[in-house]
Amino acid sequence: MGGALSVTLVALAYPSMLGITTVSSAPDRVIANTQWGPLTESDRDFVVKVRAAGLWEYPVGQMGVQKGSSKGVITASQHLIDGHSALDTTCRKIAPMLNITLPNIASPQQVGFVNQLASDGKGQQFDKDFANILRMTHGSIFNTVAKIRSTTKNSLVRALADQANDTVLDHITVMEQTGLVDFDQTLFQQTTPPKLPKSDLTPPPPGAGQPPIVLTPPPTATSTPVDIDRLAGGAAPAPAPTVG
Repeated sequence: MGGALSVTLVALAYPSMLGITTVSSAPDRVIANTQWGPLTESDRDFVVKVRAAGLWEYPVGQMGVQKGSSKGVITASQHLIDGHSALDTTCRKIAPMLNITLPNIASPQQVGFVNQLASDGKGQQFDKDFANILRMTHGSIFNTVAKIRSTTKNSLVRALADQANDTVLDHITVMEQTGLVDFDQTLFQQTTPPKLPKSDLTPPPPGAGQPPIVLTPPPTATSTPVDIDRLAGGAAPAPAPTVG
C-alpha cells in the first residue's frame, strides 16, 4: 500500500460542516499535496458529502422498496440502492488514500428526512414525500458535483465526481418519472434552504478505530464503482463491516 498512501499531509481535520450548503470558509485552501494532485477543503468535503448522502439515501431506498405503492417509486428506490452502493465503494477506496475520515452516520438533517419517511404509512403520502424530498436533495447536490468536477485538480476526486454526476442525474430523472414531483414547492426548497445550525448539517465522526460500514450492492447491481486500483495503482483497503 506504500504507493497508495504516499501523501504529504498538512492537516486533514474532520470537516466542520457537511450538508447541501457551502462547507468551508476557505474551500480552495490546499490541505494536502498528493500524488494524485492537490487536495482542497472542497475536495475533501465533497468526498464526505457523497458518503453521507449514501448513509441516508440507501436505507430510504430499502424503505421505498417495501413501502412504495407505485411502480415509479419502487423503481426509483432500486436506483437509490444501486447507485449509492457503487458510490460508497468508490468513497471507501479513495478516502484512505487521501487520508479522509468518513462518517458512519448521516447528518441530523439527513436523519430527519429518514425519520419523516419512516413515519409515513405505506401509500400515497409516502410516495409523494419520497419523490419530493429526494428530488430536492439531489437537485441541491447536483450543482456541487458540477463545481467540483470543473475545479478539482485531484484525479481521484475528479473520478468520484464523474461517477456522482451520472448517479445524481439518474436519481433526479427517476424521481421526476414518478409523476409525483411538485416542481414549484421542490425548486423553492432547493433554492431557498432553511437556515440550519452547522450541527444539523454535520454527520458525526466515527468512533476511534471504527471501520467504515459498507453499503452492500444489490444482487442485480448495474452501477459500477470507479476502478481505483487501475486509476491509481493502489491496493484496496481492508474489508469493513456490511449493512444490507
